[in-house]
Amino acid sequence: MVEEQTGRRERGKTGWRAGGLLLLTALATLPASRAVAQLEAGIAVGSKAPVVVINDLEGVPVNLGSMLGTKPVLIQFWATWCELCMSLLPQLETIQRTYGDRIALFGVNVTVNDSKARIRRYQDLHRPPYRVLFDDKGVASRAYDVPTTSFVVVVDSSGKVAYTGVGSKQDLVAAVAAVFKTP
Repeated sequence: MVEEQTGRRERGKTGWRAGGLLLLTALATLPASRAVAQLEAGIAVGSKAPVVVINDLEGVPVNLGSMLGTKPVLIQFWATWCELCMSLLPQLETIQRTYGDRIALFGVNVTVNDSKARIRRYQDLHRPPYRVLFDDKGVASRAYDVPTTSFVVVVDSSGKVAYTGVGSKQDLVAAVAAVFKTP
């Protein structure tokens, strides 16, 4: 599957949507015990986090580079239909309550089978603690080499990727605490 994931870069947006949907569907059906943190796919831990500009739901461009290197950043790549993503919401709420403005939280919707209207309904119902971004061009998904939904990237205050993981068994609270403990 990893070869298929990296191959999507050459296929372009249409191919990524088709191939990505198959991959996302396959991974979403794995038992929770098989979908665990620290995948070998995705952006490498220790690498510099890519600077990308993604629109929010109102079409306002958000430059992640304005946050990277200034304070820790957590990015969750998600979809409204992703049960694994939803299972991470309590941890994300804990992180937001614990660290407040000292960390930037972003939820990048991968836009596979999601519309802005559907995302807004999800927001109204579940109140995710992150700023929702709409990656309709796949800019962030490609830059962060996102293998599936529920993929989480934690970037430390120097702009380096400190953690990546996928699935409901991730310990995001510990991953974020670690970036606050490192000098």
